[in-house]
Amino acid sequence: MIFHRSANEYYELTDTIETVRLTMRFPLMDDYAQWSSLRNQSRAFLVPWEASWPADDLSRNAFAYRLKHYRGNVRKDEAYPLLIFKADDNKKLLGGVTISNVRRGIAQTAQLGYWIGQPHANKGYMSEAVRAVSGFCFDQLALNRVEAACLINNGPSTRVLENAGFSHEGIARKYLKINGKWQDHLLYALLKDDYRSD
Repeated sequence: MIFHRSANEYYELTDTIETVRLTMRFPLMDDYAQWSSLRNQSRAFLVPWEASWPADDLSRNAFAYRLKHYRGNVRKDEAYPLLIFKADDNKKLLGGVTISNVRRGIAQTAQLGYWIGQPHANKGYMSEAVRAVSGFCFDQLALNRVEAACLINNGPSTRVLENAGFSHEGIARKYLKINGKWQDHLLYALLKDDYRSD
């Protein structure tokens, strides 16, 4: 993994995380067309695993508002949203991963969430992305722990986390409201001491 950092005092939209097959960076307005197309194409695939989509979720204005909100999160060291692209000349958008709920002080932890477009599922991209982003969390953000949760019946997401070295820690009842319904989740975590970059 290669991490390229800007010269600013906080992580900027120009920072990237790179692996053999992937480039991850903060979203830009120029990404709107690819993002909205992939999300729309993958709607039926994603809806069962995500919070309910607002009616205007894929609109250009909603995307612009999302980016403004993201920039505020980054400046305040609260969250780091990243889009995942193929690391080749096409720079095709594959999905996204977000480090959220960053907690400092005695916690030094954050939560990880992710999505992948249906055409790119089951190709190992998300496991690769989660491993690389976990390294970013430990090496660049100086976190001690990264947490993630997935629906109990989401086998692919469970495999992503386990392939990335996360350990199952329990079940949280009615943990998140997914697709309009409060649902139980499996809880996973990865500690800095347990992380292996290979």
